[in-house]
Amino acid sequence: MKKWMILAALALTGCAQINNYEAAVKTPPPAELQGYWQTTGPQSKLISDQAMASLIIGAKGDTLDCRQWQRVIAKPGKLTRFDDQWVNVTRLVRVMPLRLQNGELRYDGLRMRKVERPTVECQQALHEVAARPNEAVIQNIEPEILRPMQSVAQQ
Repeated sequence: MKKWMILAALALTGCAQINNYEAAVKTPPPAELQGYWQTTGPQSKLISDQAMASLIIGAKGDTLDCRQWQRVIAKPGKLTRFDDQWVNVTRLVRVMPLRLQNGELRYDGLRMRKVERPTVECQQALHEVAARPNEAVIQNIEPEILRPMQSVAQQ
């Protein structure tokens, strides 16, 4: 009974058991997973109806989980195979399965669609990850929506 409860708890959390980021093998994704994924519309797993989430999956298996609302939180990671499924492992060792169904990516309780390019903030986060390759979380990017507007006379 105790074993069954532990397995049920693991299944409900959606997290697989990888305890060390370095031990997870970065794996190139299949073509259909590679690219820029973004939420569309309000989703219950996000903090606000105006919040959005992006997942960037690179050709070599590098990932960036980028969430934005009143601030940007970007978590670098890598794609790997675990228990016969694709998972994203962040540097914080959070493991989240990816499931592609009818062109929609299910990830961390979110529904995402492929887009042509990431948001401006997520592009900035990608540059920050390159500049700080050992950071587990990038949080120094100000969302564009919160930047003060410049009048034409100030330009």
